[in-house]
Amino acid sequence: MPATSNIYPTKQLQERDAAHHIHPFTDTGALNREGSRIITGAEGVWLTDSDGNRYLDGMAGLWCTQVGHGRKEIADAVYDQMRQLDYYNTFFKTSHPPAVELADKLAQLTPPQFNRVFYTGSGSEANDTVFRMVRTYWDLMGEPKRKHIIGRWNGYHGSTLAGTSLGGMTAMHAQGDLPIPGVHHIAQPYWFGEGGDMSQEEFGLLTARELERAIEEIGPENVAAFIAEPIQGAGGVIIPPETYWPEISRIVKKFGILLVVDEVICGFGRLGTWFGSDYYGIEPDLMPIAKGLSSGYLPIGGVMVADKVANAFIEKGGEFFHGYTYSGHPACCAAALANLKIMEEEKLVERVAEDIGPYLQKSWKELGDHPLVGEARMVGLVGALELVPVKGDRSKAFTPVGDVGTLCRDISFNNGLVMRAVRDSMIISPPLVISHEEADMLVERATKTLDQTFDRLKRDGRLAA
Repeated sequence: MPATSNIYPTKQLQERDAAHHIHPFTDTGALNREGSRIITGAEGVWLTDSDGNRYLDGMAGLWCTQVGHGRKEIADAVYDQMRQLDYYNTFFKTSHPPAVELADKLAQLTPPQFNRVFYTGSGSEANDTVFRMVRTYWDLMGEPKRKHIIGRWNGYHGSTLAGTSLGGMTAMHAQGDLPIPGVHHIAQPYWFGEGGDMSQEEFGLLTARELERAIEEIGPENVAAFIAEPIQGAGGVIIPPETYWPEISRIVKKFGILLVVDEVICGFGRLGTWFGSDYYGIEPDLMPIAKGLSSGYLPIGGVMVADKVANAFIEKGGEFFHGYTYSGHPACCAAALANLKIMEEEKLVERVAEDIGPYLQKSWKELGDHPLVGEARMVGLVGALELVPVKGDRSKAFTPVGDVGTLCRDISFNNGLVMRAVRDSMIISPPLVISHEEADMLVERATKTLDQTFDRLKRDGRLAA
């Protein structure tokens, strides 16, 4: 049956999917037995599957569809670009107008120390680029011993070799004998799960100062960089205490190491600022970007390179032996430019800060009163609900970890709401264009999902009496 058919035979599509498609981050055998969900259309904040069911896309695709689905302006920009120049590479002393224009726009939008971008095809590729760029920078600066990079446990920087290593997901490390030598990890600022009896302020300082201890143990002369997300996304929307980032900034300046702030999720309006670095007042030297750059319409990413790093490559570097076939792909750049134009014209960043962000945050945080929820947290339009067996006791968790989150996620889908489960936390990150009415629907469906999950756990005897 041709893929362009307007009739969607779900069973046949599932069988073909099972026969030929290995999905990312998936137990392929289990999925093939169950059958994949076939999404066939999307508009605004809504998804439609092959059986005609509609879902409110509470995850903006995969943290990325800032301007919502089905924006004709982006499709038209891509079509026009592909008719003019479908593809050419940016190797061999060559560029093209979309790559030039997008680089200029990114220099305008990013913090003032950034005036140059290295294009990639994804956030994972951006972090592989960071790995090589950081080490090469210190070679150029005459300090070749600076090879060690410090990240955080439970941080996420992609699933490529370097990206997986920089991230702190132990399950990922176990597949492929990772991390790469020279990568180290310190504690995450996850107060709810790991803060014990400390205040958030105390815990923020404690976890930040683990960076200082790690640098001293490795030797300051050997440490190249620290990498972290402003808010950990795939790790469970871990929002750091207010004391955390100022202390991290003090430490990296004290030891003169590079600061890499991974903006793949937090960038492009998600926190109500253009970048998470703006929200927290961080001054990174390298800034990986992707996802919201094009709202996911076409794959594109990059690394914003601060002037002090860029100047070392320009003045001392010669040729940087690194790049990708699709670095600065003209159609992808066109999609990104059209996406950023929508964001500026519709003032979506301001809307998250002043309108829809506060509106949804109020209702979302009220879900913290639910008997199944230990904490409801949200910044901008990214939030989490911690599901707990004993309300009010942060020391108690469901076992095995993740089963309750998966159950809740599946119930949520059945209720027409896409929420993501991370361990036993439920995550949302909706498109920035979500309306007040749709935000109300999101909370109503989340409440229904929590009620049904609670009832199921109560029947199964998995809650404290």
